[in-house]
Amino acid sequence: MSLIVFDLDGTLVDTAPDLLATLDHILGGHGLPPAPRERIMPCISRGARAMIEEGLKLSGRKVDAKELDRLLEVFLAHYEEHICVESRPFPGLVSALDTLEAEGWSFAVCTNKRVGMSKLLLDQLGLLDRFQAVLGADSVAKRKPDPAHLLETIEAAGGEANAALMVGDSAADIAAARAASVPVIGVPFGYTAKPMVELRPDIIIDSYSQLTPELAARLLETRGGSASAE
Repeated sequence: MSLIVFDLDGTLVDTAPDLLATLDHILGGHGLPPAPRERIMPCISRGARAMIEEGLKLSGRKVDAKELDRLLEVFLAHYEEHICVESRPFPGLVSALDTLEAEGWSFAVCTNKRVGMSKLLLDQLGLLDRFQAVLGADSVAKRKPDPAHLLETIEAAGGEANAALMVGDSAADIAAARAASVPVIGVPFGYTAKPMVELRPDIIIDSYSQLTPELAARLLETRGGSASAE
């Protein structure tokens, strides 16, 4: 079975609008203004706690660890209730999945989002049934960039590392794939703080219209080399 493993936030789905709205809700509860979008976006791949910490820091507010834990739970509760207000799959994704699936490819999700929220989001978008496995940060002992997270996702989906690809938008995705010896496709439309070209994935695609069965098969064949998305 040929398998493509996707990151979730910033790769499969543009979740930034709902995550940022939730952060603004948290900050507003402290009488603080909304955080600058461009400063918070790179924190998304590091999780809600990192977003809260950065938002407070930018507002000049410091809290202790206990208060940060409380704010995290408030954030997660609010986000769960508003998880799919504006979040949408990136353009071309569903069509790409349709085409790849017709050619025998299967799919999985390897995300640092909590698994329950990941499945809830995918379900509300009508995508959950497309994936053989969804492994979040709370369903593994070590999360990305540790390669074990990716390898466990591949195993849970019924795949094998030598017949799998990774698609992601962040340094954690690229590092996990590299350490697992899995070819990796980078997308530049996500939330990475560092330009994708500097992270040096095997291939960069600018849109999901480029994620074709031919490209995926060629990347598997090269395994460790480089291939062109043209």
